[in-house]
Amino acid sequence: MEGFRIPIGEWGKFVVDWIRDNLDWLTDAISAFVGFLANGLADLLAAPSAPVMIIVFALIAWLVRSWQLAVGTVLMFTITLGVDQWDTAMQTLALVLIATLVTVVIAVPLGIWAARNNTVSTVIKPVLDLMQTMPSLVYLIPVIIFFSLGFVPGVIATVIFSLPPGVRLTELGIRGVDAETVEAGHAFGAKPGQILRGIQLPLATPTIMAGVNQVIMLALSMAVIAGMAGAPGLGKEVVAALATINVAQGIEAGLGVVFIAVFLDRVTAALGNPASSPSSLLGILQRRRDDARRASAAASASPATSAQTAAPASAGASVLAP
Repeated sequence: MEGFRIPIGEWGKFVVDWIRDNLDWLTDAISAFVGFLANGLADLLAAPSAPVMIIVFALIAWLVRSWQLAVGTVLMFTITLGVDQWDTAMQTLALVLIATLVTVVIAVPLGIWAARNNTVSTVIKPVLDLMQTMPSLVYLIPVIIFFSLGFVPGVIATVIFSLPPGVRLTELGIRGVDAETVEAGHAFGAKPGQILRGIQLPLATPTIMAGVNQVIMLALSMAVIAGMAGAPGLGKEVVAALATINVAQGIEAGLGVVFIAVFLDRVTAALGNPASSPSSLLGILQRRRDDARRASAAASASPATSAQTAAPASAGASVLAP
């Protein structure tokens, strides 16, 4: 088989060159939009003082998870501030949040479409397999060609790399809804859109949120690699530490990534399953509302019960009267 070669690489290069030469208006528009979002969010996160943001993050952790996570959040981000990685951590957090937002906007509708159409599911599965198993560094090559260096190629590469689990788990969640429940909705005359919004999406929310959680974790891992494409943040610090064999810098930047990952993982997991966080502020408020509702129902039932017991007594008294 000497001389046998399939020029797949050359075909891919031809496609990339064609896009660069003919769709530069589209890549410029995407670059401007994503750059505006990413830089704007990074500036927004960095605008308040670090202690104020640490308190905000702790309140978010307590609101949706527990006071223990709030204390851990204060400790983790105080260490990040203490090792002088606060600004880079906020840049990485902005990159991950924007990439996650874009990924969810694409993945959830695509997952719903795949769940409701077997042909679409069959077509996109090998594409998702390819996207998920392709080495992450490969994504940096075309995005650098299209978008140069900086925030934008990091966000685009992160979106491509983290998209598959969002699509897969959304499809899995929709398909996992009990068929009898869906049939009951049809029996009551609900339209497909009403069934999707009122039955399938609410019941599939824990699975979809698990997909969002996986998207965030993959986005964080890719955000570090995106530092090679010039994306600012902790990834750039890790790349610089690798280039100079600076162990201290690598450890400090790596800890920043770990702390962001722990915070985002616990928060999104709690959002996907609120019942598992009874010590959260939301859980405490919900229990108080439930207790007040039960007390109100018991109070409203007491007069009726008293009237019902009084009526036979009065009737007996009238019978016994001379």
